[in-house]
Amino acid sequence: MEVLRQYWSLTKPRVVALIVFTALVGSLMAVDGVPDATQARNAALGFLGIWLAASSAAAINQLLDSRIDAKMARTSWRPIVVGQITPARALVFALVLAAASMALLWSWVNPLTAMLTFASLIGYAVVYTVFLKRATPQNIVIGGIAGAAPPLLGWAAVTGMQGRWDWAHALLLVLIIFVWTPPHFWALAIFRRADYARAMVPMLPVTHGVEYTRWQILLYTLLLVAVTILPYAIDMSGLFYLGGALVLGAMFLWHAYRLLDPPDEFYAMRVFNYSIVYLMALFAFLLVDHWLLPYLQPAPALEFVPEV
Repeated sequence: MEVLRQYWSLTKPRVVALIVFTALVGSLMAVDGVPDATQARNAALGFLGIWLAASSAAAINQLLDSRIDAKMARTSWRPIVVGQITPARALVFALVLAAASMALLWSWVNPLTAMLTFASLIGYAVVYTVFLKRATPQNIVIGGIAGAAPPLLGWAAVTGMQGRWDWAHALLLVLIIFVWTPPHFWALAIFRRADYARAMVPMLPVTHGVEYTRWQILLYTLLLVAVTILPYAIDMSGLFYLGGALVLGAMFLWHAYRLLDPPDEFYAMRVFNYSIVYLMALFAFLLVDHWLLPYLQPAPALEFVPEV
């Protein structure tokens, strides 16, 4: 049981849970009304395949970052760092998960979903982890596209991206997560800046200072609020979603503004934690507005037409 827990922690389960939740919302947003049997099957299998790929990417990330992780208090407990899992076994585990994901998506869902998922896996596990993370303080911004892809993957699993508006609607969900990622992660980076400096990772608070990063968080949060209005603006969602997005966005803006002059050092972590709740709630509002709310409304009354 202890060995299973170690391998489970290698997949970053809490991070992956948020990833696959947005993928699930993407797959359910792709259809109008209740999915038919084929759509439900593809959504379920796509969910499983995306979860396997995300878990593989997380394991590869821990393998490649093990030297950095050893220098950071936040990650010094990870199983490869403390020797609970050897690098060779971690690599085999990650490759098995990736192979299972690709086989499942290619054979039982559709090749497009498999290719997009593979590109996302490589983007995060290799391009971001090996190159961007160590090369530029804009690593989160540039590399964020890989972490933002799950709604597109879920959408592709159900429709194959053959509908007229599939790409536009799915990529809008990707854009929301893409813009959300910098204020989300930079809040954590502010709190953990000493760790990143010790590990020589050029996160924005390390290279440009905390005050500059705080302003960047506020600016990106303003952009995020604007982007989250777009689903309503293009008739992808209704007033229920818009109201939820505006309330959630106002709270995020308040946190970002208060972070400019925080009450204590831990406030950056409160902003980070709220950003997670924000994204989950925002996608939940999208789903309720699109899929569940119409079925909770009463049926229209029958109109009486007198006989002539």
